Amino acid sequence: QLQLVESGGGLVQPGGSLRLSCALSGLGLGLYAIGWFRQAPGKGREEVSCISSSDGTINYADSVKGRFTISRDNAKNTVYLQMNSLKPEDSAIYYCATVICAKPNLILPRGSWGQGTQVTVSS
Repeated sequence: QLQLVESGGGLVQPGGSLRLSCALSGLGLGLYAIGWFRQAPGKGREEVSCISSSDGTINYADSVKGRFTISRDNAKNTVYLQMNSLKPEDSAIYYCATVICAKPNLILPRGSWGQGTQVTVSS
């Protein structure tokens, strides 16, 4: 089915910015809602954000509202996560995945995942 590959992670100072990319390939590229998740050492997986395929639905976790922005460029088959004002607690491996993305706050994995990209926020 769909293949997902994350990129754009790295080391950044507190207050800095990164843009993550989720490149999509395979069948039905424009038909999937895509979500971002993260997992830090010793913690469970956390839902971060999602964007629907066509109905305009976008959800954010309360912890990232006002700082992160999700978008998609269907012509490039890519979903982005722009991360601003980064904090040390944002450090994690970030994954993209196919999801159900529905109001008011549902971000539910559907089974296709990327391999993850490491984000480290530290001085």
